[in-house]
Amino acid sequence: MRRLSLGSRLALLFAACTAVVSLSAGVLFNRASESHFIELDQQLLDARLAALRGSLAGVESRDDFQQRRERLPAELNLSPDLALRVSGADGQRWFNAANALPDDLPTQAGLTSLRIDGTAYRVFNAPLDPNKADSPQLSLILDITHHQHFLQRMQHLIWLTVSLSALATALLGAWAARSGLRPLRRMSEVAAGVSASSLTQRLPEEQMPPELAELAQSFNAMLARLDDSFQRLSAFSADIAHELRTPLSNLLTHTQVTLTRPRTLEDYRETLHSNLEELQWMAQLVNDMLYLAKADHGLLTPRREALELADEVDALVEFFTPLAEESRVRLKREGKASLAGDRGMLRRALSNLLDNALRFTPEGGEIAVRLEHVAQGLRVSVENTGEGIAPGLLPQLFDRFYRADPARREGSSEHAGLGLAITQSIVRAHGGQIRCESERGWTRFVIELPRQA
Repeated sequence: MRRLSLGSRLALLFAACTAVVSLSAGVLFNRASESHFIELDQQLLDARLAALRGSLAGVESRDDFQQRRERLPAELNLSPDLALRVSGADGQRWFNAANALPDDLPTQAGLTSLRIDGTAYRVFNAPLDPNKADSPQLSLILDITHHQHFLQRMQHLIWLTVSLSALATALLGAWAARSGLRPLRRMSEVAAGVSASSLTQRLPEEQMPPELAELAQSFNAMLARLDDSFQRLSAFSADIAHELRTPLSNLLTHTQVTLTRPRTLEDYRETLHSNLEELQWMAQLVNDMLYLAKADHGLLTPRREALELADEVDALVEFFTPLAEESRVRLKREGKASLAGDRGMLRRALSNLLDNALRFTPEGGEIAVRLEHVAQGLRVSVENTGEGIAPGLLPQLFDRFYRADPARREGSSEHAGLGLAITQSIVRAHGGQIRCESERGWTRFVIELPRQA
């Protein structure tokens, strides 16, 4: 079966609620009317009983009753719907003005309702003299058919009102739901127009009702994230093609030149060595991209082991010292810190930062690695002297294939611009954050990690 639309569901819900309310109100009104009629009938019968007791006062035997009998027709004529039966204390019938009714009517004292052959009656039994146990009994029988006709018409009116109210509410509810759900249809139209090449549409948040404003804001934020992701994906694909173009071109050129004529074994060996360098760089680039892809999908799972970061930094400083000495750059480590983390991943992250610092520190400069415990956990900063980075470039430093140095934006066999992106992925996998601070004369990369990284 086809599922009902939200508007149809709301319309049916409105109709059902209206029907229930109308029906409940009608039932309550019907019961109140019945109670009201019973009260009116009781008052009428009480008044007729008082009049009959006055007319038959002092009657104790059948002979006494016969002497007063002529007064009864006048009393009964005052209420055409009322009939009377009089019985002695021994149960013998003295008077019967309801010959058409059965003899076995209820005899219990008080008011009783019954239906005979489609006609409703109320029977009111009471003693002629309530102070005497052997007093004759009076049975007042009131025809209440007109009451029942009124109640039946009332019930028909209730059902008609319920039906018309439900129908009217369904129609009005459908119109109201359609009008109220117009912003949702607008969302659907925008969503239908979204594609990889068209992510610029946005919902007008200021025109949305308060209940949908937050949803519209979230929807626009989602579109903005998708737009940003597609832009990054497009740029990433272009960057990959750009980075691989140079080594592939080098491989093709070296191979084509080598094959133009016969060459010595040494020439072939030299060409193979050159091609091997390019292939190794391409393999490293592919491995780095796979590493970042794992990070994007949350597949980097650091191993937890107790680490003394001072020892790890000292090992890296010792490794980079020969390169630093060639450029007359001084390396140092300050402070101590410990945490539980992945040794290999953290070494790779710090190695990327030190390598990056060495490439951009001028001769005679200094690189300092500082370790310190802070309230939130621990902080690792790698600071180097040299030209600062423009503030507008800082947010882009951790983008893939981004290089702040314009002279190094062509593909090279040394650096592809993935080091800082990998470092950021490692830091985030450990639950931390990394940022870059730079002013004229120095640059600092700051890593903040929780105590239990």
